[in-house]
Amino acid sequence: MSQNEPLVSVVLPVRNEEKTVSKTIESLLENEYENIEIIVVDGMSTDKTRQIVERYIEKHPGKIKLLENPKRHTPAGLNIGIQNASGEYIMIASGHATYSSNYISTCVNVLEQNMCDVAGGLMETLPRSNTPKAIAIAEVLKHPFGVGGAKYRTGAQKNEYVDTVAYGIYKKEIFEKVGLFDERLTRNQDIEFNIRLKDAGYRIMLVPQAKVYYFARDTFKGLWQNNFSNGFWVTHSRKHVKKAYKLRHLIPLFFVIYLLILAVTLSILVIPTFFKLLGLVPLSLYLAMVTIFSASVSTKHNDNSIFFYTLTSFLILHISYGIGSLVGLVKKAE
Repeated sequence: MSQNEPLVSVVLPVRNEEKTVSKTIESLLENEYENIEIIVVDGMSTDKTRQIVERYIEKHPGKIKLLENPKRHTPAGLNIGIQNASGEYIMIASGHATYSSNYISTCVNVLEQNMCDVAGGLMETLPRSNTPKAIAIAEVLKHPFGVGGAKYRTGAQKNEYVDTVAYGIYKKEIFEKVGLFDERLTRNQDIEFNIRLKDAGYRIMLVPQAKVYYFARDTFKGLWQNNFSNGFWVTHSRKHVKKAYKLRHLIPLFFVIYLLILAVTLSILVIPTFFKLLGLVPLSLYLAMVTIFSASVSTKHNDNSIFFYTLTSFLILHISYGIGSLVGLVKKAE
């Protein structure tokens, strides 16, 4: 690659990522774009994450920095990395993802042509382990019925402008003009930040030739905890900022409210049976779709056991997110 290429600072906030951080760093070091610095910001890990990163620093002196994030949560780590970045461009990376060899070069190319101000690639969600449960969870997390219409998850054929990308590469001037990530939002800070930069007139482009490979959680407990937290911070963020989400982020909340109303309705004896049956129609349609999509995933992998794991994953994903959003609303009102 040309020595005249602009420096890209890769900001990598991590906490207890010993299982995947090596894969992440290797994929960044093996990228065809060579003019990078990797800034690892450790959120006080209690596993071997720091030791692993320190070994890479010894092998690649001057290429990798290790900083501490005493606050532990992601937005604080991102801000520490951004404030210590020297590059003209800043890439937001993840310690449980890897990146295609052309990821940085492809994104920088469209940035250099001034086609956009933020560029990111498609995210392919992979199972963290080779079990039917892990495979099912990964499939649900990239299914349109599971995660909605986010193009970086569901796919695109050509470059297009979008509301958000995962692990984008940003022009550094954005952070100078729009500000940093809001540290009051320990989750979903990227949603709020992207709304803010879009309002400021900056353009986000999805570049499908670039790929990021994300290792999904492989337990139902992990799936529930992660999506409950995501849902919670979608609504609770309004306590701190006016524009924290879009209407589509509230669909799981509406679904959970509907389920609560349905449960109350069915328990009231004086309501005519016809109206009770009418109230069951949306739930019946939902369960039918979950069943159809779960069967499709099972057929795709030629494994009948995946059907039940997929069906359960859909339910956990939607209900945990919706309950989290409901709790976020209640807590906001306190």
